[in-house]
Amino acid sequence: MAKETRDRYNGAALPVAEMSVLKEFEDLLRNNGYLHEGEAIPVVLQDKIARNESKIGFYAENNAVVALSVRYCALTSLPASLGQLTNLQHLDLTGNQITSLPPSLGNLVQLKKLYLDDNQITSLPSELGNFIHLEEIHADGNQLTSLPGSIDQLTNLKILNAYGNALVSVPASLSQLTCLKEVSLGRNQLTSLPEAFWQLTNLQLLNVGENHLSALSENIGNLTHLHTLDLGHNELTALPESLGNLRNLTFFLYLSNNHLTSLPMSLGNLSNLTYLNITDNQLTALPEIIGNFTNLKELRLYNNHLTALPESLGNLTNLKELHVMNNKLLSLPTSLGNLIRLKELRLSDNRLTSLPASLGNLTHLRHFDLRNNKLMALPESLGNLTRLTHLDLRGNKFVSLPACIGDLAQLEKLDVRWNKLASLPAWLQRLEQRGCTVFK
Repeated sequence: MAKETRDRYNGAALPVAEMSVLKEFEDLLRNNGYLHEGEAIPVVLQDKIARNESKIGFYAENNAVVALSVRYCALTSLPASLGQLTNLQHLDLTGNQITSLPPSLGNLVQLKKLYLDDNQITSLPSELGNFIHLEEIHADGNQLTSLPGSIDQLTNLKILNAYGNALVSVPASLSQLTCLKEVSLGRNQLTSLPEAFWQLTNLQLLNVGENHLSALSENIGNLTHLHTLDLGHNELTALPESLGNLRNLTFFLYLSNNHLTSLPMSLGNLSNLTYLNITDNQLTALPEIIGNFTNLKELRLYNNHLTALPESLGNLTNLKELHVMNNKLLSLPTSLGNLIRLKELRLSDNRLTSLPASLGNLTHLRHFDLRNNKLMALPESLGNLTRLTHLDLRGNKFVSLPACIGDLAQLEKLDVRWNKLASLPAWLQRLEQRGCTVFK
């Protein structure tokens, strides 16, 4: 039997019980058309499985299966014998049609990583609590309505991903998993989080976006190691002042699609933030503290009710993208010209009647969108924007355009439709002749 095993599995001498499990998987895969008759599950490199690059394969160590990947193979069930792979540390069942997990799964007490994404699993077995070495659970895109109470026994758990399920609550006992660094519970049915949840002080990433949260506890300020926080697509009307305690938020803060009418002043403490999204809210003004985000590279504010931008915005000298479409802006601060690293400036669907000459300082600007405003003229300094590739002037009140636009050597697309131009300037034709697309 040992020789047969070695021949079948590239020299790996597996125990009879483990080979039996692999053969059951092979029968299922043949029935689904993912293995040919006589074909075995291939032995693959450990790194290939670790990087989720192996659709079907296993890795053996010390004559035992320690990693198994069976991804996107239309499996509807798992062999009951799966529990005989007692040395398994990595199990990847992503992208199948599995509805439940066999109780024998609880025998896999050496398991460290479990991938169940994109299946149809309605519940995780209580035997999950046996996985005392488990470090990662990936269960995105299933039909989970709850997490098992036994989850609090997974004291080594670092990553818990259950995005895109039907969770209506989170067990308070989750707070005992003090090793947790990443929790993704976005796109569920959560209306609140237990107060104990905020004791997970080692969290670095938290995604609770796309739920039905209407309020957040001030104790969110305890999560001082967070670098990424997603609160978007909820029903929040206000943010706790303690959000300002999260000074390690260096990557992303998503606040989009809520009902926010203002921002807490403490938000100004988050000076290390790189990306801030507050789109689709009900903001009528931005506080001057917005100027404290001096490391910000991308700021998205569209679909609000902003009538002005604060002068302090000019402090964001590392900003590369500014998106303020669909607001009620009447003018722009002169300080906007300080944003010398800006590459994209999108101001469409506002009420702008003029632009500051300082915009000519934005010499790295490539995309400039001004469509659907009330502009009658452009500053001559626009000619300084020598890196500009896209300029959208649609739907304004221009009767003429400055000739300097014709000198923008890198311009690839210019749109001047739906204006009141008295005549089309000759330089438009020159732009077209050198390859620029002009809509007029």
